[in-house]
Amino acid sequence: MSDATTEPCDACGEPTTDALARTVRLSVDRANIDTQRLCPECFADWIQRYQTEMGGGGGGTDGSDSEIIID
Repeated sequence: MSDATTEPCDACGEPTTDALARTVRLSVDRANIDTQRLCPECFADWIQRYQTEMGGGGGGTDGSDSEIIID
């Protein structure tokens, strides 16, 4: 793991290697609004908060064009 890049998590500040980091990007009309690098724990918190605030816990599809893309 000596070749892995280590940068801090944008949420908690803990060092996180590229292999473990997750990037959350907010785009509107293909314009990048915000990008955050998160450690696995903060990413899980982000997903839970998103589901709570956006009401994504329904389980079914509502036919809308919204989507979450995670890379």
